[in-house]
Amino acid sequence: MARSSYKWKTIYKKRTAVERVNARLDEAFGFEKYFIRGLQKMKLRCALALIVMLALAV
Repeated sequence: MARSSYKWKTIYKKRTAVERVNARLDEAFGFEKYFIRGLQKMKLRCALALIVMLALAV
């Protein structure tokens, strides 16, 4: 896919949006230093953080 194409630009915009969300999770919600053991617990904490982020946006 050519980087000058419209499709590349739309895909790249989505990627940068996801990176902003990931950075916000790391910094604001403390996911850089976590001490959670287990996939289920980590999924729950991530889901709750995303719900809080969406609630703050409203």
